[in-house]
Amino acid sequence: MQIEIEAQPFSSISSDAIVTYVFGDRVSGNNEARIESVLAELDRATEGKIKPLADSGELTGKFLEMTLLHYPQGLAAKKLLVIGAGKPEKFSHAELRKIAGAALRYLRARGAKSFAFLARENEQTPAAAQAMAEGLLHAEYDSDKYQTEKKPAKVMERVSLAGFPANSRAEIEAAIARAKIIGEAEIWARDMINEPSNRLTPRMLAERAEAMAREAGLEIDVLDEKRIAELKMGALLGVAQGSAEPPRVIVVRYRPAQKKPNSPVLAFVGKAVTFDTGGISIKPANNMEEMKTDMSGGATMLAVIRALARLKPPIEVMAVVPATENMPGGRAQKPGDVQIAMSGKSIEVINTDAEGRLILADAICYAKKLGATHLIDAATLTGAIITALANVHVGAFGTPREFLDRVLDSARAAGEKMWPMPIDDEYQEMIKSKIADIRNTGSGKGGGSITAAWFLKEFAEDTPWVHLDIAGTAWRDDAKPWSASGPTGIAIRTLIDFAMRM
Repeated sequence: MQIEIEAQPFSSISSDAIVTYVFGDRVSGNNEARIESVLAELDRATEGKIKPLADSGELTGKFLEMTLLHYPQGLAAKKLLVIGAGKPEKFSHAELRKIAGAALRYLRARGAKSFAFLARENEQTPAAAQAMAEGLLHAEYDSDKYQTEKKPAKVMERVSLAGFPANSRAEIEAAIARAKIIGEAEIWARDMINEPSNRLTPRMLAERAEAMAREAGLEIDVLDEKRIAELKMGALLGVAQGSAEPPRVIVVRYRPAQKKPNSPVLAFVGKAVTFDTGGISIKPANNMEEMKTDMSGGATMLAVIRALARLKPPIEVMAVVPATENMPGGRAQKPGDVQIAMSGKSIEVINTDAEGRLILADAICYAKKLGATHLIDAATLTGAIITALANVHVGAFGTPREFLDRVLDSARAAGEKMWPMPIDDEYQEMIKSKIADIRNTGSGKGGGSITAAWFLKEFAEDTPWVHLDIAGTAWRDDAKPWSASGPTGIAIRTLIDFAMRM
């Protein structure tokens, strides 16, 4: 799909459709769209075809309400689509992304191959253009790779962004270029998360990472099972020992052309359990096929560094991805086993289905060994975070709080919902073991996502660290107007924004 800037007046744009958005009235309970500014101009251009729809209550401005006019008089476009934007006081670039994406999916389903998206008066900025383009690229994604009987493809070939001032064209083009880099990285990750586990084993994931790194000009080092053992990554090896598939640790590094002395080294650590049966503590059969997505955190971190290779932040960044299967074979670790992590800490394994924190423990330790001064990990870690936050927010943990707040600032800028979770000292008591240093699940009732975060903090120690539990948000069972069902690519935009700001 081509995304470009359209400089013509909207009335003369020849396209399958023109799209804009309308706000609802500020007055509570008043179901009337606000016909003003750009929309008022469109109303005049179409000789008053829009305002009667608002007056009759058909056009209210309710968020993502679709109103489609065919062959509107006064416009060169074949259709005019007006999308509800909700109340203006609640509007942000997050809503703008969704509106742009919803427009693409709505019009594509109706056979349109091109449309112009008309920015409103307060959204004629580079940041808004980037949000629009990100929404379009996210919405374009669908996956039917393994379906042999494919429906005739409906493709959106071109989207024009209109209504931007001519004197900001260079900045708008740069914003669109950034969005394309981010969007391509997100699609790359979503494709991997969609892969069946027999087609994405730890070794296959490492091969894809190697191909990506070569193409992007990044350094890569893949640790095989022998090197993992030499480094005494006992927590990772304990998880991997039940599978015939050997584990891998993937390390991808970006180094800036010019690095300032004493500048930070940021490590992105991502869980990549390419299939999780739960091990001896086996999961129920129902929906177990979804456990192919337990490598979403690893795919996220590889996608982030893929984008950063082109965006070129002035700091050093690494992605450290421990990859393994968690299987219930005859050699599998058992509840009650004790594993010695790379850091030297002993871990009592209470539940073999709490495996993600084990492999992340060794990866965090290794990232620090490689020189990381700041750590962010992402993992589909706990069902408890779904109980707490459903599939709406990512659970965000971290210390010190100032470091977590910086990540949350980037989440707001990227339009991704993340909620700060507590990590009080009382939860640390719940992971103390009677026979080892720590246990891999909490001893109390509840707070499972918090005790899992505390387990990771034991290995991050005093290094500034943020943990993102994406278990509820990495996969969407049902399609949304702005997005297909399946992998969401959550946290990719946030972490790219954070690295660029850092």
